[in-house]
Order: sequence, then structure tokens, then C-alpha cells
Amino acid sequence: MDLPGTGLKQWFQVSALYAGTVIGAGFASGQEIMQFFIIYGEKGLWGVTLSTVLFGLLGLLIMLYATAAGCSSYAELLPVMMGKKLARAVDWLSLAMLPGGLVVMLAGSGALLNEQFGLPTGAGTLAVAVITILVIMGGLEGVLLTNMILVPLKILTIAFVCLMAIINCGGWPELAQQGQQINHGRNWVWSSVLYVSYNMVVPLAVLSSLGRSVEQKPGILGGVTGGIILGGTAGLVTMAGLIFYPGITSYQIPLLCIAGELGKIWKHILGLLIWLAILTTAIADAHGFASRLAPKGGPAYRLAGAGVVLLAIPLAGVGFTRLVQVLYPLFGYAGLAVIAGLLTTMFRLKITRGKE
Repeated sequence: MDLPGTGLKQWFQVSALYAGTVIGAGFASGQEIMQFFIIYGEKGLWGVTLSTVLFGLLGLLIMLYATAAGCSSYAELLPVMMGKKLARAVDWLSLAMLPGGLVVMLAGSGALLNEQFGLPTGAGTLAVAVITILVIMGGLEGVLLTNMILVPLKILTIAFVCLMAIINCGGWPELAQQGQQINHGRNWVWSSVLYVSYNMVVPLAVLSSLGRSVEQKPGILGGVTGGIILGGTAGLVTMAGLIFYPGITSYQIPLLCIAGELGKIWKHILGLLIWLAILTTAIADAHGFASRLAPKGGPAYRLAGAGVVLLAIPLAGVGFTRLVQVLYPLFGYAGLAVIAGLLTTMFRLKITRGKE
């Protein structure tokens, strides 16, 4: 992957690419933010703070290691982080998670178009599946540029909707009162760590491929900035969600419930942006899977990409909410190996330098 330009341009590209890989159906819809943060009330805001620190730190470490080693894929970075045997296991886990993420995106499209326009769930699933296959068949030129445009637009729109909802519904006093009333029994710290660990697998695959294309300083700054952007956006969604809790629990797309308070037009605008987030993430998942199996491209790449999309369609019928509840925590446990590898490498390098 070639990222032209230097300095500020590369910093912006890395930041947007990092944020774009995480803001998919679960994030942009508010569903995964509800499952991992909102249900813990005011403690969920502490969880968002912890997640922001982890996103920023891990983004920094990935870009530091990738640029230092001149990596062009995560397969080159994993052995440096955790040794060949564990790297092989994480590689296989990543291959399993890419189709799993694709299934969630297809299900998210079905749920969104059903709640937004009353279309059959299957129609929404097939819409993203067909477009994804067409893109895979024709290559992915221009997808990176599309991400650079769509990611800031999505973040600004989500931030505006959440801020307006918070202000219109009483602001901080109402938020604080509502947050204190929610008391979920599960561990918010562990939930926050699982959320980050799940969401680090795809960014690892994407960001590590930039090691040969990005200068180290803007790459590192982009990794940190992308993490802060993710945490800040998650915080706004959490605060808005707390005000509307528990009413939003009956929605598969909680942010549409929140946007509806601002008027019908904003509900439709947000719905469109969420759908675009779903589409771009589905394409990224299919491309990542196909590229790993067929790195040279050609017919094998198109066959792998189209094949994984077709296999994901029936699995998407399980339902978006159910998939988020079951798959995301499982993927989170798998992603713990990535976090452990990044942090272990950081401490190992510190000890080595100290001895020198």
C-alpha cells in the first residue's frame, strides 16, 4: 500500500486509516458501544478513558515497530512481536476474524435498512454482499481515498448528533443522574480491555502494511491521533447513550434512536453514513482475507474474495445484535495475544536498551 506525501499528509492518512478500520457497523451504529460501555453507567465513561489510552498506545507501538522494521504486512511484524510459533497461531486467528467481521457487517446492513426504510433484512445483507463482490472483482483502487473522505465525515456527523442530543436532553446534569442509576454487575475494566483487543486485529493488519511507505514520526503521531479520535468518538456515543438508556436497548441500531430526537432528516443522514461505514468495512474484510490467501492477486484473489462473501451471507441471518453479543467478546479474547505481543516487545526493547 502506497501512501504518497510526507509530514502532515501522512499523519492525517494514518489517523484516518486507523479510525476507519475500527468504525464499522458495531461502532457507528452504537451497538458495540452499548454492549461494552453504556451498560456500565458512569463506570462506562471510565472504561472509554481506559480504551482511549490503550488505542493510542497500541497505535503508537504498531507504527513504531512497523516503520522500524520496514514491514509490508502483518505476517512480517508478528514474528518480531511474539516469536514464530505464536505468530503463526495469531495469523490463523486473524484469518478467522476477517470472515467473522464480514458476517457482522452483512448483518448490520440488513438491520440498518430494515429499521431505517422497512426493507427486508435479507435485502440489506444482499446489497452490501453484491457491491463487495463487484469491488473485489474489479480491484480496490480508490478505496483508500474514499476512506480518507468518508472517515472524517462519519466522525463529525456522529459527534454532532451525539452532542446535540446531550444538549437537548438536559446536558451533563441529566447525564450524571442517569449514569449513576445504571449499575451492571460485570467488570467494566475487563470489558474495556476486550473491546480494544478485538478492535486491534484489523488495524494491526492494515497499519503494519505501511511500514515501508510511511515515515516514522508522522506514522507514530498518526497512530496516537487515531486512537484519541476513536476514544473521543466512543465517549460521545456513550454519553448520549446513557441519557437514552434503557430505551435504546430495544434498537439494533441505537444511534438511530438518538438521531431521531433531532429530526427525521438527521436520522436518515446518520443511517446513510452508518451504511457506508458498513460497506467500506465489509470490503476491507473481504480484501484482507483474499489478499492473505492470494497475495499475488489475479483469479485466485477474486475467487477467495467472492467466496468468503457468499459463505458469509447465510451466517448473517443470525441477527446483528446477537452476532455482536457473541462474536465480539470471542474476538476480543483472540486479540489479547496481539496486545500482549505489542506490550511485551515494548518492555523487551526497553530492557535491552537499558543493558546497553
